[in-house]
Amino acid sequence: MMVKQVIIALFISVTLFTACSKSNSGGGAPCQPATVASEKNAMVTYCVANGINYQTDSSGILYQIITPGTGATPNLNSKIYITYTGKLLNGTTFDMQTNASQTGWTLNSLIQGWQIALLLIKKGGEIKIVIPSALAYGCIGSGPIPSNAPLFFDITLVDVQ
Repeated sequence: MMVKQVIIALFISVTLFTACSKSNSGGGAPCQPATVASEKNAMVTYCVANGINYQTDSSGILYQIITPGTGATPNLNSKIYITYTGKLLNGTTFDMQTNASQTGWTLNSLIQGWQIALLLIKKGGEIKIVIPSALAYGCIGSGPIPSNAPLFFDITLVDVQ
């Protein structure tokens, strides 16, 4: 009886490991993340087409500080209250929040691109960012966000706690 349980446990473990190592496409190919360099042209094209006078962060994020803000500067452990619009580079809005009281997230729990970019402004600041997919949802994607999708966000940091 014990041998049967071990075999079943081993089968379940191998099945779970195999399933977790596959991409979300179900095709069996492993997830292949895009490089920041491979997405840079599309990101720059988006900025130029949308009037974003960008700077480049060493991480690969393109950003424009619209308003630097004058209040508290967030850190990774800060609770942030924001309004934002998120778009794919084809212009499709995939998320939007106009009521900052609906946010209140700890910065270190959010995508890496936000963790980098929001440290560049203070309370009351606004920033436009184009994030490489590697600093967003990578080759997995999320909901309406496809795999390897660089993302645009217009974020206002309403409050920092």
